[in-house]
Amino acid sequence: MSHGSSSTGIPVTLLSGFLGSGKTTLLNYILQANHGKRIAVIENEFGEIGIDHDLVIGVDEDIFEMSNGCICCSIKGDLVETLNRLLDRKDKFDSILIESTGLASPGPIAQAFLVEETVQHGLYLDGIITLVDARHIEQQLVDADVAWEQIAFSHVILINKIDLVTKEELKAVEERVRQINPAAGVLISEHAQTDLDRIMNIGGFELHSGLEDLLQEHDHHDHELGNDAYSAQGIQSVSITDSGTLDINRFNIWLQTLLIVEGMDVFRAKGVLNLPDTDQRYIFQSVYMMFDGEHDRPWGDSERQNRIVFIGRNLDSEKLKQGFQNCLLEPDSH
Repeated sequence: MSHGSSSTGIPVTLLSGFLGSGKTTLLNYILQANHGKRIAVIENEFGEIGIDHDLVIGVDEDIFEMSNGCICCSIKGDLVETLNRLLDRKDKFDSILIESTGLASPGPIAQAFLVEETVQHGLYLDGIITLVDARHIEQQLVDADVAWEQIAFSHVILINKIDLVTKEELKAVEERVRQINPAAGVLISEHAQTDLDRIMNIGGFELHSGLEDLLQEHDHHDHELGNDAYSAQGIQSVSITDSGTLDINRFNIWLQTLLIVEGMDVFRAKGVLNLPDTDQRYIFQSVYMMFDGEHDRPWGDSERQNRIVFIGRNLDSEKLKQGFQNCLLEPDSH
């Protein structure tokens, strides 16, 4: 998976979330607060943000420079064209934040970043942040498949409008989003006010990102959720834990076949693998059909275990577990 590295380009944060979750409130905060960061904000519907034009330094077509050093730009036509137009001014900012529409899944946009040569030049996708309306998310999950996908693809979930719910309701929402996506970090906010360092420059697509949290979360939920969390829309997470030793060639073939056949239904996969003839853990992740893996730190005193989480739609838990079992070496062959 070619996701660039933090040393070779400008980080891009994709902001997702259902209608009314608070994306515009967050963008206004970024464009007007004295946070000392130079951020280019790309808006889908430019007219709706209601920028205070007293804050605008100079207007150049549809690119506005704010007094706090931020830049605001609207998507005219193609996102790639907009990004390239911003890149012509890349000396003006340090990172880019894109707001996707409230009815869009972030998956296809993320995939475009991971495969588009034109986008990769000078930019890399740093993370997907999804805002969740604490009061209305349960109903949105009933009404709209895309609300599930927005949560499933995210690296950080920002539960917003917590002032409108009770502590018990907030706890239920937190548990709900962790069921859908055990791999994401969860933050809470009122009026979308949050520490920008926790949603930007997070290295969400780095292999190590969120891995230990994911594995702890996976331990925590194994019994509570019976290993799988299902949704009415068929979006779920499936976790696999096995102490066997893995044949990496068989695993690669199996996973690549799975990703090709199930393609758009396996949103994300992430985990740690136990390989023979090495004292190092092997870590991997996939987004749709793109796969990335590398040797990691030594196992040390920790138990050598394969631990994987798949997040997707209509996943066959037993089939996944059986397929994985078929990739294990016989006990006496390593």
